[in-house]
Amino acid sequence: MSLLQQNPTALEDTAPGEELTKGSSHIIWASVIAAIVVTIAIAIYVIAGQKPPASTGEVTRPVAHFMHRETPGFDANGAPMPKQDFDQVLLFTHIKLHNQSKEPLFLRQILANVTLADGIHSSYAASPTDYERLFAAYKDLAPLHGKSLAIEETIPPGQWLEGDFVSAFRMTKEDWQSRKAVDYSVSFRYQPELKLTPTVPVTEQ
Repeated sequence: MSLLQQNPTALEDTAPGEELTKGSSHIIWASVIAAIVVTIAIAIYVIAGQKPPASTGEVTRPVAHFMHRETPGFDANGAPMPKQDFDQVLLFTHIKLHNQSKEPLFLRQILANVTLADGIHSSYAASPTDYERLFAAYKDLAPLHGKSLAIEETIPPGQWLEGDFVSAFRMTKEDWQSRKAVDYSVSFRYQPELKLTPTVPVTEQ
């Protein structure tokens, strides 16, 4: 048989376009497998390139103390002014901060945040000086006294910083008890902010 001659039976056994379909299916499967391989490779690269956060921490002893206070009957210049009564919540906190990076961490400030129905109420951690003044003025707070946390402190690589601070909120006991959440924002120089939530329930006094 000549090479130019064709076998009619062989041509009839193959449906029109069948050979093209078979070839296309192989291409599709090859593309899918290639896409999966590339995706896995990218995921491995991203995970391997990720660094752990520079800082971690935990809040281990939050205590809320309720006070009813009265403003002094004079202003900063000593001039008389009407007194005002108000309710206040003092939030005493023990915190631990860990520098797990290879560089020093420079602590800037700590914010305590209380989420109420009307939004987030925030208060800065009092300085060690104000912390000690509070206990000097209110002797009944003595059981809550701890080692004050130094704000603007440097945490060496691999080291921990631990201490106590107090934050003050002008709100009633009822407002406090209706809160939705309590958390803390710890800020460092040149590093992302660290968000912490208490590891234990907030106790009340």
